[in-house]
Order: sequence, then structure tokens, then C-alpha cells
Amino acid sequence: MDEWQRRVDAVWEAASELGERAVIERIDALAAELPAGDPRGPFEAAGARDAAGLEQAAEPLYRRALELGLAGRPRVEAHIQLASTLRNLGRPAESLAVLDAVRDEAGDLADAVAAFRALALASSGAADAAASVALIALAPHLAQYRRAVDAYARELGDGAAGVGTGG
Repeated sequence: MDEWQRRVDAVWEAASELGERAVIERIDALAAELPAGDPRGPFEAAGARDAAGLEQAAEPLYRRALELGLAGRPRVEAHIQLASTLRNLGRPAESLAVLDAVRDEAGDLADAVAAFRALALASSGAADAAASVALIALAPHLAQYRRAVDAYARELGDGAAGVGTGG
């Protein structure tokens, strides 16, 4: 991890003490240190605004970071965070599309993708599909009843055919 990222992480670690405005100011100052084409700047700036409840301001910054080629785990994080923002802006179908774009490459963030898919499905009125996605993600973590929960969750998803319940 480079020094710049360490300083960004320090701002996020102190976020609760700093307050939303100070986080935005500090992240913006750090982003300004980067070359204009570095996708990390808009990604972190988007996250700061998102955390402050400024979803309208965060959305174009997430999109800019992705356009600039944000890669690896941060790319998946940006998709998750953009999807959450879109859901909060009342666009759950768009949120699902953003999440589906990284579902196969989510790696250790697969459960997070599933959680935000469940939220978007619930926001779109597809309660059974939302429960199915959430339970399919939860099932592997159960010490007991894993197969039963997975099977029941898939039945729920089958009942919500056409909604996109993949997990």
C-alpha cells in the first residue's frame, strides 16, 4: 500500500471524530494531489460524499472513477457503492445492473454484492427475490441447516422468476 492510500485510510479511520464536512475536505485535498487521470481521486471523493448522504454529488464521481479505469478490488467496491447510491436515489433497476456487472468478479466481496442486490430487489418491490438472494448468500455461513436454507431460498427465487435472483 502506498503512502497516499495510507493517508486516505487514516481519514476514513477518523471519520466519526472528524465529521462529514471535514472528511470531504480532507479526501478532496488528497484527491487533488493525484494526476487528473488517476481514478482513485474521484472514487475516494465519491465515497466521502456518499458517506455524507450526498448521493447526487457522489454518482458522477463514481462513474468518472470507473471511466478512468479503476481496477481490481476498488473497481468492485465502486460498483457496490454506486449501486447503493442509485438505490438511494430511487433507481433500483439501475442498481441491479451495476451490481450484475461485477457479480462474477466480486471475489471476497461476493456477499456484499449479494446484500446490495437484495436491498435493490426489496426497493423494487421484489421481496421474495430479495430474500432469496440474501438467504443464498447466508446459507454457506450456517453451521447447521445449510442445505435446507439454500434449497428454500432457491425455491423463493424460482417463485420470483424474471426478477434476476442469481446469487
